[in-house]
Amino acid sequence: MSTSIPSVEGSVDFRSYKTWYRITGSLTSGVTPLICVHGGPGACSDYLWPLQELASSYNIPVVVYDQVGNGRSSHMPEKVGDESFWTEELFKEELANLIDKLGLRAGGYHLLGQSWGGMLCSAFASERPAGLRKLIISNSPASMPLWLEACNKLRNELPQDVQETLLKHEKEDTTDSDEYKAAVEVFYYRHLCRVKPFPALAKASLDWIEKDPTVYHTMNGPSEFHVIGSLKTWSVIDRLHKIEVPTLVLNGKYDEAQDSCVVPYFKEIPKAKWIVLDNSSHMAMFEEPERYQQVVAEFLLW
Repeated sequence: MSTSIPSVEGSVDFRSYKTWYRITGSLTSGVTPLICVHGGPGACSDYLWPLQELASSYNIPVVVYDQVGNGRSSHMPEKVGDESFWTEELFKEELANLIDKLGLRAGGYHLLGQSWGGMLCSAFASERPAGLRKLIISNSPASMPLWLEACNKLRNELPQDVQETLLKHEKEDTTDSDEYKAAVEVFYYRHLCRVKPFPALAKASLDWIEKDPTVYHTMNGPSEFHVIGSLKTWSVIDRLHKIEVPTLVLNGKYDEAQDSCVVPYFKEIPKAKWIVLDNSSHMAMFEEPERYQQVVAEFLLW
């Protein structure tokens, strides 16, 4: 992936750590910038880099960043399992810090959160932060119990031998085995990203989880559908009515984030619009790239 608009990379101090970011386009162009917040938790921003094309195609400045704990930002492997450290509050504070350090509060900014990033952004937006203009919640559950219910239904549609392999290793606590990972991959090609071979930028993001699983294993667990970490009971539903800005909700027909997971956003956020992408699962930026970017740009610009 490349863009004709040059990018600038840097990092900002956050507590005693560093948050890495990349800006594509000009933050002083007069066009409200879009901050893209990646999923995981504990992945990194690589798979969202296609959205940098919004700068060249629609003149929308784009900011991507790696949340602390992975990617090019500070790593803290010594905090594995520390649920009191890896919290929603930590990542909301980091996002607010980035907004302020980049000087975006006064002129305004948009947010796009994908998967865990959408969960984080919805919680952030419910606090009515200064400067937020529009919100996009992409492929994100409004609660983890809803996510698990949907994923378990999808899991039950997998071939029987794949289901048995998953269950065996989860019971035996051997989810780090190659056999388990291969079975998980069957689910991922159906509901995470249906593009084969797996896009390089998507693989790069998942590879970071493999390199440093600290955040993912602490907050989520060993896979998308075996959630045993601190997020297993997470919900934002009772806060959604507090979101005041226009909001776009996106998911895919084959998404892990099935309609049942995202409908609370549409019902509870006062100014919400919902679009389902019929040829996508969880990563429409690769499965329907032109359509995804068009939908995002039209919402932000009109």
